[in-house]
Amino acid sequence: MSPTIVLISGGNRGLGEGLVRLYLQRDDHIVIAANRDPSHTTSKNLSNFPTGKGSRLIVVKVDASVESDPFEAAKALAVQGINHLDVVIANAGVSYIWPKVSELKIADLQGHLTPNVFGVVWLYQAMRPLLQKGTKPIWATMGSTAGSLENQPPISNAAYGTSKAAVHWLTKRIDAEEEKIASFVLSPGWVQTDLGNTGAVYFGFEKAPVTVEDSCSGMVKLLDGVTKESYGGKLWDYTGEQLPW
Repeated sequence: MSPTIVLISGGNRGLGEGLVRLYLQRDDHIVIAANRDPSHTTSKNLSNFPTGKGSRLIVVKVDASVESDPFEAAKALAVQGINHLDVVIANAGVSYIWPKVSELKIADLQGHLTPNVFGVVWLYQAMRPLLQKGTKPIWATMGSTAGSLENQPPISNAAYGTSKAAVHWLTKRIDAEEEKIASFVLSPGWVQTDLGNTGAVYFGFEKAPVTVEDSCSGMVKLLDGVTKESYGGKLWDYTGEQLPW
């Protein structure tokens, strides 16, 4: 029986780290933690996580703002014997300013679009050949209700929200274009990561309401049951509820 191979971008902190931890605990899994600096302490600490029987960790460099990185990572994975991928979770992203549209600086919009949108496209294009060799491959984009149109949150978020709306569209389109790959968007909730808590404080809250553990556990449970027919091209909350776009 071949191992299940899972690649998670932004895998050294926040939600990415939480997902790496959960998948590593399982038996017969190869977990690939992609992040921009494998030499960083947060990356090296991943090797201390409990590991299930027959499971192992691979760390590769993927900076979501560098176009060539995912393609170089795919080559590096091939050298390490990775000949397919079962699950890719495009988790890496940024959120650092929350302006109104009337106050939005194009430089800040660009600063979100590059890692949150372009970075996802580059990762998908680089990992697509490996996903296509999987049995029932899954592409999951880490989305956000900040990018919702139908139920747009009543807060100023013109840089991050715009980037998430764009990547939601792309993810839904991937599912339509791919015969085999189940592509959909995960909404992790407003999570107590550095990113989530910084935003919560900005909007007057002590911290974000959802723990990393609850969010990641819910998302992994959801991913376990994914089929292209039922989940593809849709937006799913970490609780398992389908959300409107």
